[in-house]
Amino acid sequence: MIRKIFLSVGVGFGLFSAGVSCAAGADPPLPPGGAAILMWTPEQQAWGYRNMEKIAPVRVFKRGKTVHPLPPAAHQIDPSFSAGDKTYNTDSYMHDFRASGVLVIKNGQIVLERYGLGRSEKDRWTSFSVAKSLTSTLIGAAVKDGKIKSLDDAVTLYIPELKGSAYEGVTVRQLITMTSGVKWNESYTDPNSDVAKEGLSILEPGVNPVVSYMRRLPREAAPGTKFVYKTGETDLAGILLSNAIGEPLADYLSEKIWQPYGMEQDGIWVEDVAGHERGGCCVSMTLRDYGRVGQFMLDHGIANGHEVVPTGWTEDATSPHVASPPYGYFWWIIPGGYEGEGIFGQTLSVFPEDHLIVVINSAWPAAWSEHINAIRMKYLAALRAAAH
Repeated sequence: MIRKIFLSVGVGFGLFSAGVSCAAGADPPLPPGGAAILMWTPEQQAWGYRNMEKIAPVRVFKRGKTVHPLPPAAHQIDPSFSAGDKTYNTDSYMHDFRASGVLVIKNGQIVLERYGLGRSEKDRWTSFSVAKSLTSTLIGAAVKDGKIKSLDDAVTLYIPELKGSAYEGVTVRQLITMTSGVKWNESYTDPNSDVAKEGLSILEPGVNPVVSYMRRLPREAAPGTKFVYKTGETDLAGILLSNAIGEPLADYLSEKIWQPYGMEQDGIWVEDVAGHERGGCCVSMTLRDYGRVGQFMLDHGIANGHEVVPTGWTEDATSPHVASPPYGYFWWIIPGGYEGEGIFGQTLSVFPEDHLIVVINSAWPAAWSEHINAIRMKYLAALRAAAH
């Protein structure tokens, strides 16, 4: 289950342009201000979430020449379930909770695929913090490639600018389980919180603004002893990864997963003010390509017959390395499986024993809702039962 305190906006408050307007009678204008994405109207959400490249600087990751097939199954599902005094099916769930896409894949075949909010199968949709799970998977690829020697290496080995900071003595493993012990405030209502200020501007010429900010933070616990959800550390993990591999994250994603696994369309990855992809946020892809990411995980990280990540990585990454809340390598552990999660209702849920993937993209009216999430979990349970 998603927990409110740990949900990440995954974007710096200065990430988006001060004002983006569109032609009269066409797309809705976006409100001004760096925190614009948190204040969009429902109409602006429906347009903006599928048009991030028109709003923020992005880097494209390319698809290959072939497409991994996702054929429709002979038997389609559409379960009903009750929540409170109402009974839902897929259409009513999508209508009430503003879902732009629901995709269910069982044994590699589509058993349910629906679209809403004006979206089609060709439209991408932003991931928000589901991107974190992709970042950790690419870290696995870098371990396989020998670019990262060990998860027990010091973070400072790959980001030397962190030497002498609270990250001295923190390992890569502790970074990707958010147990660094570095103090952090993830509040989205406090304009002075860390998540509101991290990466907004170039603080030191020649140093990535995320690194500049993060190396000023104090330590509050010994490394490995305390879990605190930190969007800044997922951005830091992205910088660590690109330093290790010597190329942009989008290029590596294309090389390691997007092309060899056969994704259907190019994707985009939002950049920070220094032109570096955000390790913690904002990858955009089609609904079916979200499903293919889940299928790649179910296939144990094998693409085109080759292991992209070390043997056993997908199982290790999605095991609870943190007990409370149950958390892996930027993956949340849920009953029967694991999922990548993002604000405003973005989820990629994988149930290995069921050979099942469920993708839900949404434009919730708030970044987080206990009420909507409780109903989402009931919907997930109904989909699992129907697919089984």
